[in-house]
Amino acid sequence: MHIEPGVVSGAKLVLSYATGIAVGGVALKLAVETVREQGITSFAARTLATTGLVFVFFEILPHFPVGVSEVHFILGSTLFLLFGAAPAAFGLAFGLLFQGVFFEPPDLPQYGMNVTTLLVPLFAIQAIATRIIARNTAYVDLSYRQALALSTTYQAGVIAWVAFWALYGSGFGATNLVNIATFAASYALVIVIEPLADLAVLALAKSLRGVTAPGLVTPRLHNAA
Repeated sequence: MHIEPGVVSGAKLVLSYATGIAVGGVALKLAVETVREQGITSFAARTLATTGLVFVFFEILPHFPVGVSEVHFILGSTLFLLFGAAPAAFGLAFGLLFQGVFFEPPDLPQYGMNVTTLLVPLFAIQAIATRIIARNTAYVDLSYRQALALSTTYQAGVIAWVAFWALYGSGFGATNLVNIATFAASYALVIVIEPLADLAVLALAKSLRGVTAPGLVTPRLHNAA
C-alpha cells in the first residue's frame, strides 16, 4: 500500500512523520503488553513471521498502481487473527520498510503516511474484534459475517486514509477526485476476497489445532480469551 510519490510533498510531509511516530508509539505499547503476557520469544517469532509474509504480499502477490496509490492484497485482518495485533503491526511496518529500502527507495519519503495507512485500520479491527467476538470464541471458530466485518473495517480504513492523504496533499481538483474514486473502486474489490482468505486460513489453523507450536501464533487463535 503506497501513496504515489508527489501526492504529498514539501512541508506537508511533516504531518505524515507525526502520524507515523504516533502509530509507532501505539504499536510499541501493544508490543510491551504482548511481551509481558506472552514472552519476548513468542513476540519476536511472530513479528519475524509477519514481516516475511508482508514482504511477500507486497512483492509477490499481484499489485498494480491505480489512481493515487496501489492496490495490494495486504491481508491485514488475516495477520491480526493469526499473530495478534502487536506482531501484525510490527510486521507491516518492517515489511513496508524493507520493501522501500531494497526495492522501492522512491517510496521512503512516503513511509510515515504509508505506515499510518496500514496500522490505524489494524488498531481499528482490534477494537472491533473485542466488540463482535465473544470472549469464549476462539478465532478459528469465527463466522463469515465476523470475518467480513473485520476485513471490511480494515479495507475501509485503508481507503479512507489514502483519500485523506491525497486530498491533504493535492487538494479537491477534479483530476485528484477522479484518481481517488478510481483507487477506492478498485480497492473495494479486495473486500470480496480477503474474508474468504481469512476463513480458509482459519480452517487450516483449526485442522492444525494441537499441532501448531503455541508461541508461533496468537493464543486467541485456538483458545477463548
